[in-house]
Amino acid sequence: MTDRSDIGGAVDWSFAADVGAKLSRPGPATTDYTRDQVIAQLHDSARTAELPVREVTHLNEGAEVPDARVIDRPQWVRAATRSMRVMTGAAEAAGKGPVGALTAKVTGAQTGAVLAFISSGILGQYDPFGPDQGELLLVYPNVIAVERQLRVKPADFRLWVCLHEVTHRVQFRANPWLAEHMSSSLAVLTDDGGEQAGDVIGRLAEYVRAQRGGTPVDANSAGVLGLLRAVQTEPQRRALDRLLVLGTLLEGHAEHVMDAVGPAVVPTVATIRRRFDERRQRKQPPLQRIIRTLLGFDAKLNQYTRGKVFVDEVVARVGMERFNAIWTDAETLPLPSEIEEPQRWIDRVL
Repeated sequence: MTDRSDIGGAVDWSFAADVGAKLSRPGPATTDYTRDQVIAQLHDSARTAELPVREVTHLNEGAEVPDARVIDRPQWVRAATRSMRVMTGAAEAAGKGPVGALTAKVTGAQTGAVLAFISSGILGQYDPFGPDQGELLLVYPNVIAVERQLRVKPADFRLWVCLHEVTHRVQFRANPWLAEHMSSSLAVLTDDGGEQAGDVIGRLAEYVRAQRGGTPVDANSAGVLGLLRAVQTEPQRRALDRLLVLGTLLEGHAEHVMDAVGPAVVPTVATIRRRFDERRQRKQPPLQRIIRTLLGFDAKLNQYTRGKVFVDEVVARVGMERFNAIWTDAETLPLPSEIEEPQRWIDRVL
């Protein structure tokens, strides 16, 4: 198997961070008072959200409540590149030799440009590969931009955002094995296994023929994701499925917790949820829609919906305490087919 440091070494991460930070768009215009106020309130909201999230999830009870890190867009880009470098096991140095270094610079520039685009849409993120065994990041310019766009009560919206992101922090801190599970799946996903280009091209041609022949496809085999799967080996496809299912579970669980906790601690939660969902479903300009598809944003939204339905149904049938068997180890995570049919997971695991 390819060493993960070889994978990460193909990118000059420091250059990616510099490029991404420079290309990231400035946040919305705001006064120093408003900026300081939202930063302070996001810190407070992250702490306030922890207890109700623990009470609903029955996870991480009694553990220390770490501080969140409230940052701007360039700082998020730098945090993301650091996390990606750690996740891929890369050393700080770029590729070996002048050709390798040049390739790493080019790939770094491309990575930085993508992260710059993403940086304007991230409200918050729990980074399990960050310092001190993970850190919660909250991007305050984006929070300001969205709460203005939605015309919602700022204090309520900030706490609502923190409920989602704090749930991710609780998930990973209560179950430290999740980070290694993600990392090991990524290692398989990025392993070329010494494959010949002809093998990859053959699988791609087979995929194209199937699409032209009108072969039925599911959500995981359509569009860009289908193209990715078409050029993968079978172990890589299984690794991708593991990552997709884990992402669907984590996002769905966080959405479930937001709705379970929200009414008790966020007075205007119904308005926020309605307007936020409307924003998610709003049509984008053609170019932006293409970019969002290529970067997997639409697949991410699908994860929220499918994952929440799964968690809602399982918790309704067996309760949160028994649902938490899902966090035991990799074998108790749902299979791809079980996401769509929660009773199959209940029958297999419980």
